Amino acid sequence: MSDNLVQILHGNTFVVSDSNGDFEESPAAATGLFSFDTRFLSTWVLTVNGDRLQALSVDDLQYYETRFFLVQGEATQYIDANVSVIRHRWVGNSFQERLTIINHDQKPADLTLRIEAGSDFADLFEVRNVQPKKGRKYARIEDGSLFLGYERGAFRRETTITPVGPGTVDEHGLTYHVRIDPQQTWTTDVLVKTRLLGPGGSDFRAPLSGREQQRPQVAQDLKEWMRKAPRLDSDWKLLVSTYRRSLIDLAALRFTPLAARGHELPAAGLPWFMSIFGRDSIFTSLQALPFYPELAEATLGILGRLQGSRLDDFREEEPGKILHEFRYGESAAFEEQPHSPYYGAADSSALFVILLDEYERWTGKAKVVRAFESRARAALEWMDTYADLVGNGYVYYQRRNEQTGLENQCWKDSWDSISYRDGRIPAGPRATCELQGYAYDAKRRAARLAREFWNDPGLADRLEAQAAELK
Repeated sequence: MSDNLVQILHGNTFVVSDSNGDFEESPAAATGLFSFDTRFLSTWVLTVNGDRLQALSVDDLQYYETRFFLVQGEATQYIDANVSVIRHRWVGNSFQERLTIINHDQKPADLTLRIEAGSDFADLFEVRNVQPKKGRKYARIEDGSLFLGYERGAFRRETTITPVGPGTVDEHGLTYHVRIDPQQTWTTDVLVKTRLLGPGGSDFRAPLSGREQQRPQVAQDLKEWMRKAPRLDSDWKLLVSTYRRSLIDLAALRFTPLAARGHELPAAGLPWFMSIFGRDSIFTSLQALPFYPELAEATLGILGRLQGSRLDDFREEEPGKILHEFRYGESAAFEEQPHSPYYGAADSSALFVILLDEYERWTGKAKVVRAFESRARAALEWMDTYADLVGNGYVYYQRRNEQTGLENQCWKDSWDSISYRDGRIPAGPRATCELQGYAYDAKRRAARLAREFWNDPGLADRLEAQAAELK
């Protein structure tokens, strides 16, 4: 991400713009309004009397909220500006923007405000290399709102843009004709909603989302998040502020997947990784256990429900295997990539067991350990049955999806990340060192769980013996 881009997010809905608050479709950067791996707005440009605006400053209020202070003209004209614009935006379950125009002059100002709006409905995987869409885009005006949509078979996405005030809507945006008296202010709001449409046109997020989360509710949610965390008291102010900032940053990474039944788990990062990941969500949950153990329980829940149950070469799914990544975009829906979900990770299954044990150590919730017994056993069985590709007791990986699967399925998962010291790429299957450490740790921890909670001392003995042999 470029340093001059401004980003706000809530859940996996986020907006990335330039320092003026504008964004236009570009393969150079992931700018726009995104949600559930789709770009719902690719164009959002504000003009006053046909002129683009320049930023005086940007007020970074919170991870879900920002404010732009703008004027017409170039930097040399700032001091002479008769009109200034405040662009205040935030995201919850929707995207909202409040425009405030201030007339600093001694005479009335007659202004035409225009917001150009459009959407390419690009899959997040398509943003960096623009591809022609295979479905049909449409635009319509209904009940004073602009509906931008895209459909390809049963896959439908829609953006609704509604002026909360006297704006005029057309198929390319909104227009306001405004007269502002001297030394007076004019304000209006624009509401943008994203919709994931299922059969019959219903938004299948609605039962999970409940009421729209607007700015006061998002702020209250953050306040409650901070209240739940352990309090740090210190006369070293820098330590206290760093701790507080870290808690807020962790709050920004929370999101609720469609299959999570209202529970929040950590995403891996904006803009490319605001989705379910096995390894990343587990590591973040492990590190957050002293502060927010509920993240770990949610992560265990969603990964357990999506645990592999069959053999599927395209998704690299195997019984007991914990997923690598889950996407909601068009390319996953039409199996142009395997992330629906994709299981190409050799480490997430062992890490799942490690997280379950560590969760109990911090919380003492034996009920959860017992509830996940079958999931943990299946993950352990996967390590012994499917991960030992050579038959010598080590955990290996080798992709079965040769077209779109990951070449490397460890924490360094770029295609050329595993090599000999001279740069040569080794043949498969591959067994990296950290995979064996995870397997050893998982077996030792699972032995404790089997002995103390699952009433299976025989399994505990076998796991300890396997761990010792692996070591």
